[in-house]
Amino acid sequence: KKLPAGEHTLEVLVDNSFGPDSALHVPNDYQTYGGITRPVALEELAGQYVSGMHFTSALRDGKWHAAAEVFVENLEEIPFEGSLELRLDDQTLACLPVHLEAGEKAVLATPQIPRPDAEAWSPENPRLYLLSAILYGKDGGAVDDLIDRVGFREVRTEGKDILLNGRKFSIRGFCRHEDHPQFGCSLPWSAMCRDLALMRDLGANSVRTSHYPNDELFLDLCDETGMLVWEENHARGLSEEDMRNPNFERQCEDCIREMIGAHYNHPSIYIGGILNECASHTQYGRECYRKQLELIRSLDQTRPRSFASCQFKTDICFDLVDVVSYNIYPLWYHDTPADVYLKDLYDWVQKETGGSGKPFLITEVGAGGIYGCRTPEKVKWSEEYQAETLEKQLSAILSQEGCSGVYIWQFCDCRVCDSWFSIRPRTMNNKGIVDEYRRPKLAYATVKKVFSGAGKEE
Repeated sequence: KKLPAGEHTLEVLVDNSFGPDSALHVPNDYQTYGGITRPVALEELAGQYVSGMHFTSALRDGKWHAAAEVFVENLEEIPFEGSLELRLDDQTLACLPVHLEAGEKAVLATPQIPRPDAEAWSPENPRLYLLSAILYGKDGGAVDDLIDRVGFREVRTEGKDILLNGRKFSIRGFCRHEDHPQFGCSLPWSAMCRDLALMRDLGANSVRTSHYPNDELFLDLCDETGMLVWEENHARGLSEEDMRNPNFERQCEDCIREMIGAHYNHPSIYIGGILNECASHTQYGRECYRKQLELIRSLDQTRPRSFASCQFKTDICFDLVDVVSYNIYPLWYHDTPADVYLKDLYDWVQKETGGSGKPFLITEVGAGGIYGCRTPEKVKWSEEYQAETLEKQLSAILSQEGCSGVYIWQFCDCRVCDSWFSIRPRTMNNKGIVDEYRRPKLAYATVKKVFSGAGKEE
Protein backbone atom coordinates (compact mmCIF):
# COMPACT_ATOMS: atom_id res chain seq x y z
CA LYS A 1 0.00 0.00 0.00
CA LYS A 2 1.36 3.38 -1.04
CA LEU A 3 1.57 5.84 1.84
CA PRO A 4 1.74 9.63 1.62
CA ALA A 5 5.08 11.35 2.11
CA GLY A 6 6.09 12.06 5.68
CA GLU A 7 7.14 10.25 8.84
CA HIS A 8 5.62 6.84 9.54
CA THR A 9 5.96 4.48 12.47
CA LEU A 10 6.32 0.73 11.92
CA GLU A 11 5.28 -1.06 15.10
CA VAL A 12 5.94 -4.76 15.70
CA LEU A 13 4.23 -6.46 18.65
CA VAL A 14 5.60 -9.82 19.77
CA ASP A 15 4.33 -12.15 22.46
CA ASN A 16 5.94 -15.43 23.49
CA SER A 17 3.39 -16.39 26.13
CA PHE A 18 1.64 -19.73 25.78
CA GLY A 19 -2.02 -19.93 24.79
CA PRO A 20 -4.54 -21.63 22.51
CA ASP A 21 -4.02 -19.16 19.67
CA SER A 22 -0.74 -20.91 18.87
CA ALA A 23 -0.96 -24.67 18.44
CA LEU A 24 2.79 -25.11 17.93
CA HIS A 25 4.04 -22.82 20.68
CA VAL A 26 3.60 -24.95 23.81
CA PRO A 27 5.74 -25.58 26.92
CA ASN A 28 8.42 -27.87 25.61
CA ASP A 29 11.81 -29.49 25.92
CA TYR A 30 13.49 -26.32 24.69
CA GLN A 31 13.31 -22.67 25.69
CA THR A 32 10.97 -20.25 23.95
CA TYR A 33 12.60 -16.85 23.62
CA GLY A 34 10.71 -13.61 22.96
CA GLY A 35 11.35 -10.62 20.75
CA ILE A 36 12.62 -10.36 17.19
CA THR A 37 15.22 -13.12 17.02
CA ARG A 38 16.15 -13.15 13.32
CA PRO A 39 17.61 -10.42 11.08
CA VAL A 40 15.09 -7.94 9.63
CA ALA A 41 15.49 -5.90 6.43
CA LEU A 42 13.33 -3.10 5.06
CA GLU A 43 13.41 -2.68 1.30
CA GLU A 44 11.86 -0.03 -0.92
CA LEU A 45 10.27 -1.63 -3.99
CA ALA A 46 9.91 -0.29 -7.49
CA GLY A 47 6.70 -0.64 -9.48
CA GLN A 48 7.75 -4.14 -10.48
CA TYR A 49 10.02 -6.51 -8.57
CA VAL A 50 11.40 -10.01 -8.33
CA SER A 51 9.92 -11.52 -5.16
CA GLY A 52 11.77 -14.84 -5.25
CA MET A 53 13.25 -17.63 -7.32
CA HIS A 54 13.77 -21.37 -7.08
CA PHE A 55 16.69 -23.17 -8.70
CA THR A 56 16.51 -26.88 -9.51
CA SER A 57 19.40 -29.02 -10.72
CA ALA A 58 19.18 -32.55 -12.06
CA LEU A 59 21.54 -35.25 -13.31
CA ARG A 60 20.60 -36.75 -16.66
CA ASP A 61 22.85 -39.39 -18.20
CA GLY A 62 25.67 -38.16 -16.01
CA LYS A 63 25.33 -34.51 -17.08
CA TRP A 64 23.95 -31.59 -15.10
CA HIS A 65 20.84 -29.66 -16.12
CA ALA A 66 19.43 -26.52 -14.52
CA ALA A 67 15.95 -25.01 -14.34
CA ALA A 68 14.56 -22.00 -12.51
CA GLU A 69 11.25 -20.50 -11.48
CA VAL A 70 11.22 -16.74 -10.90
CA PHE A 71 8.38 -14.97 -9.07
CA VAL A 72 7.63 -11.44 -10.27
CA GLU A 73 4.97 -8.91 -9.33
CA ASN A 74 3.56 -5.71 -10.83
CA LEU A 75 2.55 -3.25 -8.11
CA GLU A 76 1.33 -0.60 -10.55
CA GLU A 77 -2.15 -0.11 -11.99
CA ILE A 78 -0.96 -0.32 -15.59
CA PRO A 79 0.42 -3.32 -17.57
CA PHE A 80 4.15 -3.93 -17.71
CA GLU A 81 6.23 -5.18 -20.65
CA GLY A 82 9.84 -6.16 -20.27
CA SER A 83 12.23 -9.07 -20.01
CA LEU A 84 14.00 -11.17 -17.43
CA GLU A 85 17.63 -12.30 -17.65
CA LEU A 86 18.92 -15.19 -15.55
CA ARG A 87 22.67 -15.34 -15.03
CA LEU A 88 24.71 -18.10 -13.41
CA ASP A 89 27.94 -16.53 -12.22
CA ASP A 90 29.01 -14.58 -15.34
CA GLN A 91 27.10 -16.63 -17.92
CA THR A 92 23.57 -16.06 -19.20
CA LEU A 93 21.37 -19.01 -18.31
CA ALA A 94 18.14 -17.80 -19.99
CA CYS A 95 16.24 -14.72 -21.20
CA LEU A 96 12.46 -14.64 -20.83
CA PRO A 97 9.84 -12.14 -22.02
CA VAL A 98 7.72 -10.58 -19.27
CA HIS A 99 4.13 -9.36 -19.54
CA LEU A 100 2.30 -8.43 -16.37
CA GLU A 101 -1.20 -7.06 -16.10
CA ALA A 102 -1.95 -4.39 -13.52
CA GLY A 103 -1.41 -5.85 -10.05
CA GLU A 104 -0.49 -9.28 -11.45
CA LYS A 105 1.80 -11.84 -9.83
CA ALA A 106 3.41 -14.34 -12.18
CA VAL A 107 5.84 -17.27 -12.22
CA LEU A 108 8.37 -17.34 -15.06
CA ALA A 109 9.85 -20.78 -15.65
CA THR A 110 12.73 -22.01 -17.77
CA PRO A 111 12.99 -25.50 -19.27
CA GLN A 112 15.76 -27.85 -18.16
CA ILE A 113 18.93 -26.29 -19.55
CA PRO A 114 22.06 -28.45 -20.09
CA ARG A 115 25.08 -27.32 -18.05
CA PRO A 116 27.75 -29.92 -18.90
CA ASP A 117 30.49 -27.75 -17.37
CA ALA A 118 28.76 -27.46 -13.98
CA GLU A 119 30.67 -28.54 -10.88
CA ALA A 120 28.70 -30.58 -8.36
CA TRP A 121 28.03 -29.41 -4.79
CA SER A 122 29.02 -32.04 -2.22
CA PRO A 123 30.26 -32.17 1.40
CA GLU A 124 33.80 -32.63 0.08
CA ASN A 125 33.50 -29.84 -2.50
CA PRO A 126 30.71 -27.37 -1.60
CA ARG A 127 30.78 -25.47 -4.91
CA LEU A 128 28.33 -22.57 -4.99
CA TYR A 129 27.18 -20.42 -7.91
CA LEU A 130 25.59 -16.95 -7.92
CA LEU A 131 22.19 -17.01 -9.60
CA SER A 132 21.01 -13.53 -10.65
CA ALA A 133 17.53 -12.61 -11.88
CA ILE A 134 17.49 -9.17 -13.53
CA LEU A 135 14.17 -7.60 -14.52
CA TYR A 136 14.35 -5.09 -17.39
CA GLY A 137 11.74 -2.60 -18.56
CA LYS A 138 10.67 -2.10 -22.17
CA ASP A 139 13.36 0.56 -22.58
CA GLY A 140 16.07 -1.90 -21.55
CA GLY A 141 16.74 -0.32 -18.16
CA ALA A 142 17.05 -2.57 -15.11
CA VAL A 143 13.98 -2.36 -12.85
CA ASP A 144 14.89 -4.85 -10.12
CA ASP A 145 17.16 -7.80 -9.43
CA LEU A 146 17.57 -10.66 -7.00
CA ILE A 147 20.73 -12.67 -6.30
CA ASP A 148 21.01 -15.97 -4.46
CA ARG A 149 23.56 -18.75 -4.08
CA VAL A 150 22.77 -22.17 -5.53
CA GLY A 151 24.46 -25.50 -6.08
CA PHE A 152 24.26 -28.40 -8.50
CA ARG A 153 23.30 -31.45 -6.49
CA GLU A 154 20.68 -34.18 -6.63
CA VAL A 155 19.21 -36.17 -3.72
CA ARG A 156 17.07 -39.25 -4.20
CA THR A 157 16.36 -42.61 -2.62
CA GLU A 158 16.96 -45.98 -4.21
CA GLY A 159 15.82 -49.00 -2.27
CA LYS A 160 17.30 -48.74 1.23
CA ASP A 161 19.85 -46.10 0.23
CA ILE A 162 19.92 -42.30 0.12
CA LEU A 163 21.90 -41.08 -2.87
CA LEU A 164 23.68 -37.75 -3.24
CA ASN A 165 24.71 -37.02 -6.83
CA GLY A 166 24.11 -40.70 -7.64
CA ARG A 167 26.31 -42.02 -4.80
CA LYS A 168 25.23 -43.72 -1.59
CA PHE A 169 26.13 -41.82 1.56
CA SER A 170 25.92 -42.39 5.31
CA ILE A 171 24.83 -39.75 7.82
CA ARG A 172 26.92 -38.98 10.90
CA GLY A 173 25.20 -36.02 12.46
CA PHE A 174 23.96 -34.00 15.41
CA CYS A 175 20.62 -32.53 16.39
CA ARG A 176 21.10 -28.89 17.31
CA HIS A 177 18.94 -26.27 18.99
CA GLU A 178 19.49 -22.57 18.38
CA ASP A 179 20.44 -21.89 21.98
CA HIS A 180 23.37 -20.23 23.72
CA PRO A 181 23.72 -18.83 27.27
CA GLN A 182 25.13 -15.55 25.95
CA PHE A 183 22.85 -15.02 22.96
CA GLY A 184 19.63 -16.96 23.55
CA CYS A 185 18.38 -18.22 20.19
CA SER A 186 19.96 -15.30 18.25
CA LEU A 187 23.43 -16.69 17.74
CA PRO A 188 25.81 -14.35 15.87
CA TRP A 189 27.84 -15.47 12.87
CA SER A 190 30.94 -16.23 14.93
CA ALA A 191 29.05 -18.52 17.33
CA MET A 192 27.46 -20.39 14.39
CA CYS A 193 30.89 -20.85 12.83
CA ARG A 194 32.20 -22.22 16.12
CA ASP A 195 29.37 -24.76 16.32
CA LEU A 196 30.01 -25.99 12.79
CA ALA A 197 33.77 -26.16 13.39
CA LEU A 198 33.21 -28.33 16.46
CA MET A 199 30.83 -30.62 14.57
CA ARG A 200 33.38 -30.98 11.79
CA ASP A 201 36.09 -31.78 14.31
CA LEU A 202 33.83 -34.49 15.72
CA GLY A 203 33.59 -36.08 12.26
CA ALA A 204 30.00 -35.05 11.51
CA ASN A 205 28.71 -34.47 7.98
CA SER A 206 25.15 -33.41 8.85
CA VAL A 207 23.04 -31.39 11.28
CA ARG A 208 19.36 -31.70 12.09
CA THR A 209 17.64 -28.36 12.75
CA SER A 210 15.48 -29.50 15.63
CA HIS A 211 12.64 -28.63 15.84
CA TYR A 212 12.01 -25.65 13.58
CA PRO A 213 13.47 -23.98 10.48
CA ASN A 214 16.80 -22.38 11.32
CA ASP A 215 18.30 -18.95 10.78
CA GLU A 216 19.12 -18.34 7.12
CA LEU A 217 22.66 -17.40 8.08
CA PHE A 218 23.25 -20.84 9.62
CA LEU A 219 21.98 -22.49 6.42
CA ASP A 220 24.31 -20.25 4.39
CA LEU A 221 27.22 -21.51 6.48
CA CYS A 222 26.14 -25.10 5.96
CA ASP A 223 26.09 -24.44 2.19
CA GLU A 224 29.61 -23.04 2.38
CA THR A 225 31.09 -25.77 4.55
CA GLY A 226 29.34 -28.76 2.96
CA MET A 227 27.30 -29.67 6.05
CA LEU A 228 24.18 -31.60 5.01
CA VAL A 229 20.97 -30.40 6.69
CA TRP A 230 17.79 -32.15 7.79
CA GLU A 231 15.26 -29.32 8.12
CA GLU A 232 11.80 -29.69 9.66
CA ASN A 233 8.75 -27.62 10.45
CA HIS A 234 7.91 -26.39 13.93
CA ALA A 235 6.35 -29.11 16.08
CA ARG A 236 7.64 -31.35 18.85
CA GLY A 237 5.95 -33.97 21.01
CA LEU A 238 2.36 -32.92 20.29
CA SER A 239 -0.39 -35.32 21.36
CA GLU A 240 -3.52 -35.96 19.30
CA GLU A 241 -5.33 -33.56 21.61
CA ASP A 242 -2.73 -30.89 20.82
CA MET A 243 -3.08 -31.61 17.09
CA ARG A 244 -6.86 -31.09 17.31
CA ASN A 245 -6.30 -27.42 18.14
CA PRO A 246 -8.23 -25.58 15.39
CA ASN A 247 -5.10 -23.58 14.52
CA PHE A 248 -2.81 -26.62 14.22
CA GLU A 249 -3.11 -27.55 10.55
CA ARG A 250 -3.07 -23.97 9.29
CA GLN A 251 -0.04 -23.00 11.37
CA CYS A 252 1.87 -26.15 10.37
CA GLU A 253 1.12 -25.52 6.70
CA ASP A 254 2.12 -21.85 7.01
CA CYS A 255 5.44 -22.95 8.49
CA ILE A 256 6.01 -25.48 5.69
CA ARG A 257 5.21 -22.92 2.98
CA GLU A 258 7.53 -20.34 4.52
CA MET A 259 10.30 -22.88 5.13
CA ILE A 260 10.33 -24.23 1.59
CA GLY A 261 9.68 -20.87 -0.04
CA ALA A 262 12.61 -19.24 1.73
CA HIS A 263 15.08 -22.15 1.83
CA TYR A 264 14.49 -24.02 -1.42
CA ASN A 265 17.79 -22.92 -2.96
CA HIS A 266 20.06 -24.19 -0.17
CA PRO A 267 21.95 -27.20 -1.59
CA SER A 268 22.89 -28.32 1.93
CA ILE A 269 19.26 -29.17 2.75
CA TYR A 270 18.88 -32.76 1.63
CA ILE A 271 15.64 -33.83 3.37
CA GLY A 272 12.41 -32.20 4.56
CA GLY A 273 10.83 -33.27 7.84
CA ILE A 274 7.67 -32.62 9.84
CA LEU A 275 6.09 -33.19 13.25
CA ASN A 276 8.83 -34.59 15.48
CA GLU A 277 7.47 -37.20 17.92
CA CYS A 278 3.81 -36.35 17.37
CA ALA A 279 0.75 -38.63 17.15
CA SER A 280 1.78 -40.72 14.14
CA HIS A 281 0.27 -43.79 15.81
CA THR A 282 -3.36 -42.59 15.61
CA GLN A 283 -5.76 -42.33 12.69
CA TYR A 284 -6.34 -38.62 13.28
CA GLY A 285 -2.60 -38.04 13.46
CA ARG A 286 -2.08 -40.03 10.26
CA GLU A 287 -4.40 -37.70 8.37
CA CYS A 288 -2.41 -34.68 9.61
CA TYR A 289 0.86 -36.31 8.54
CA ARG A 290 -0.59 -37.19 5.13
CA LYS A 291 -1.71 -33.63 4.41
CA GLN A 292 1.59 -32.06 5.44
CA LEU A 293 3.74 -34.56 3.56
CA GLU A 294 1.63 -34.05 0.44
CA LEU A 295 2.04 -30.29 0.84
CA ILE A 296 5.82 -30.68 0.97
CA ARG A 297 5.74 -32.82 -2.18
CA SER A 298 3.64 -30.21 -4.00
CA LEU A 299 6.14 -27.46 -3.10
CA ASP A 300 9.40 -29.38 -3.46
CA GLN A 301 9.87 -32.56 -5.49
CA THR A 302 13.67 -32.46 -5.22
CA ARG A 303 14.11 -33.74 -1.67
CA PRO A 304 13.02 -36.89 0.21
CA ARG A 305 10.48 -36.47 3.03
CA SER A 306 10.50 -37.96 6.51
CA PHE A 307 9.56 -37.42 10.15
CA ALA A 308 11.20 -38.50 13.40
CA SER A 309 8.99 -41.00 15.23
CA CYS A 310 9.08 -42.17 18.83
CA GLN A 311 6.11 -44.54 18.47
CA PHE A 312 7.84 -47.87 19.14
CA LYS A 313 6.28 -50.53 16.87
CA THR A 314 2.96 -48.63 16.73
CA ASP A 315 3.57 -46.00 14.03
CA ILE A 316 1.12 -46.13 11.10
CA CYS A 317 2.55 -43.42 8.82
CA PHE A 318 5.68 -44.91 7.26
CA ASP A 319 3.95 -45.64 3.94
CA LEU A 320 3.65 -41.84 3.53
CA VAL A 321 7.39 -41.05 3.60
CA ASP A 322 10.51 -41.65 1.53
CA VAL A 323 12.77 -42.29 4.55
CA VAL A 324 11.81 -44.06 7.80
CA SER A 325 13.26 -42.29 10.86
CA TYR A 326 13.18 -43.19 14.54
CA ASN A 327 14.24 -41.58 17.82
CA ILE A 328 15.52 -44.21 20.28
CA TYR A 329 17.14 -44.06 23.73
CA PRO A 330 18.20 -47.57 24.81
CA LEU A 331 20.26 -47.63 28.01
CA TRP A 332 18.85 -44.25 28.98
CA TYR A 333 15.05 -44.38 29.23
CA HIS A 334 15.11 -48.19 29.44
CA ASP A 335 17.78 -50.83 29.97
CA THR A 336 17.39 -52.89 26.78
CA PRO A 337 20.77 -53.41 25.07
CA ALA A 338 21.09 -51.04 22.11
CA ASP A 339 21.71 -53.75 19.49
CA VAL A 340 18.76 -55.87 20.67
CA TYR A 341 16.38 -52.91 20.78
CA LEU A 342 17.41 -51.57 17.38
CA LYS A 343 17.26 -54.94 15.58
CA ASP A 344 13.80 -55.61 17.00
CA LEU A 345 12.60 -52.21 15.80
CA TYR A 346 14.24 -52.50 12.37
CA ASP A 347 12.81 -55.98 11.77
CA TRP A 348 9.35 -54.73 12.68
CA VAL A 349 9.64 -51.84 10.19
CA GLN A 350 10.57 -54.31 7.45
CA LYS A 351 7.71 -56.72 8.21
CA GLU A 352 4.77 -54.86 9.68
CA THR A 353 4.64 -51.33 8.25
CA GLY A 354 4.78 -49.35 5.02
CA GLY A 355 8.45 -48.71 5.70
CA SER A 356 9.74 -51.97 4.27
CA GLY A 357 12.58 -51.57 1.77
CA LYS A 358 13.03 -47.83 2.43
CA PRO A 359 16.07 -45.98 3.80
CA PHE A 360 16.18 -46.05 7.60
CA LEU A 361 17.67 -43.36 9.86
CA ILE A 362 18.09 -42.97 13.60
CA THR A 363 17.25 -39.30 14.12
CA GLU A 364 17.86 -39.16 17.87
CA VAL A 365 19.95 -41.24 20.26
CA GLY A 366 21.91 -40.28 23.33
CA ALA A 367 22.21 -40.05 27.10
CA GLY A 368 22.41 -37.25 29.64
CA GLY A 369 25.71 -36.15 31.12
CA ILE A 370 26.17 -33.13 33.35
CA TYR A 371 29.42 -31.27 32.62
CA GLY A 372 31.89 -31.80 35.45
CA CYS A 373 29.99 -34.71 37.01
CA ARG A 374 32.76 -37.34 37.08
CA THR A 375 32.72 -40.59 39.02
CA PRO A 376 34.35 -44.02 38.63
CA GLU A 377 30.93 -45.50 39.48
CA LYS A 378 29.70 -44.38 36.03
CA VAL A 379 26.23 -43.57 37.35
CA LYS A 380 23.56 -41.93 35.21
CA TRP A 381 24.13 -38.20 34.63
CA SER A 382 27.89 -38.66 34.91
CA GLU A 383 30.12 -37.88 31.96
CA GLU A 384 31.48 -41.44 32.18
CA TYR A 385 28.04 -43.01 31.81
CA GLN A 386 27.17 -40.75 28.87
CA ALA A 387 30.38 -41.61 27.01
CA GLU A 388 30.08 -45.35 27.59
CA THR A 389 26.40 -45.39 26.60
CA LEU A 390 26.97 -43.42 23.41
CA GLU A 391 29.72 -45.80 22.35
CA LYS A 392 27.34 -48.76 22.73
CA GLN A 393 24.47 -46.97 21.01
CA LEU A 394 26.52 -45.74 18.05
CA SER A 395 28.26 -49.07 17.55
CA ALA A 396 24.87 -50.80 17.33
CA ILE A 397 23.41 -48.22 14.94
CA LEU A 398 26.35 -47.99 12.57
CA SER A 399 26.55 -51.78 12.31
CA GLN A 400 22.82 -52.28 11.73
CA GLU A 401 22.11 -53.58 8.22
CA GLY A 402 20.00 -51.16 6.20
CA CYS A 403 20.62 -48.14 8.44
CA SER A 404 21.68 -45.00 6.55
CA GLY A 405 23.08 -43.18 9.56
CA VAL A 406 22.47 -41.45 12.85
CA TYR A 407 21.86 -38.06 14.48
CA ILE A 408 23.06 -37.79 18.07
CA TRP A 409 20.81 -36.00 20.51
CA GLN A 410 22.31 -33.53 20.85
CA PHE A 411 25.21 -31.24 19.95
CA CYS A 412 25.04 -28.88 22.95
CA ASP A 413 23.11 -28.64 26.19
CA CYS A 414 20.18 -26.24 25.92
CA ARG A 415 17.64 -24.56 28.14
CA VAL A 416 14.15 -26.05 28.51
CA CYS A 417 10.87 -24.55 29.65
CA ASP A 418 10.49 -24.26 33.44
CA SER A 419 7.70 -26.85 33.48
CA TRP A 420 10.26 -29.50 32.47
CA PHE A 421 12.51 -28.89 35.51
CA SER A 422 11.43 -32.08 37.31
CA ILE A 423 13.00 -34.35 34.66
CA ARG A 424 15.75 -32.02 33.44
CA PRO A 425 18.46 -31.14 36.00
CA ARG A 426 19.54 -27.48 35.82
CA THR A 427 16.36 -26.83 33.76
CA MET A 428 18.55 -27.93 30.85
CA ASN A 429 18.49 -30.78 28.38
CA ASN A 430 21.88 -32.21 29.35
CA LYS A 431 22.41 -34.68 26.49
CA GLY A 432 24.85 -32.42 24.65
CA ILE A 433 28.28 -33.69 23.62
CA VAL A 434 29.39 -30.22 24.69
CA ASP A 435 27.72 -28.16 27.40
CA GLU A 436 25.90 -24.90 26.78
CA TYR A 437 29.22 -23.00 26.68
CA ARG A 438 30.56 -25.56 24.15
CA ARG A 439 32.94 -27.13 26.66
CA PRO A 440 33.62 -30.74 25.63
CA LYS A 441 32.44 -33.59 27.85
CA LEU A 442 34.11 -37.00 27.96
CA ALA A 443 31.69 -38.13 25.23
CA TYR A 444 33.38 -35.73 22.80
CA ALA A 445 36.40 -37.99 22.36
CA THR A 446 34.16 -41.07 22.19
CA VAL A 447 31.98 -39.66 19.42
CA LYS A 448 34.99 -38.38 17.51
CA LYS A 449 36.57 -41.84 17.60
CA VAL A 450 33.38 -43.57 16.43
CA PHE A 451 32.51 -41.03 13.73
CA SER A 452 36.07 -40.96 12.41
CA GLY A 453 36.00 -44.73 12.05
CA ALA A 454 32.56 -44.84 10.40
CA GLY A 455 32.27 -45.40 6.67
CA LYS A 456 32.69 -42.38 4.46
CA GLU A 457 30.53 -41.61 1.42
CA GLU A 458 30.81 -44.41 -1.13
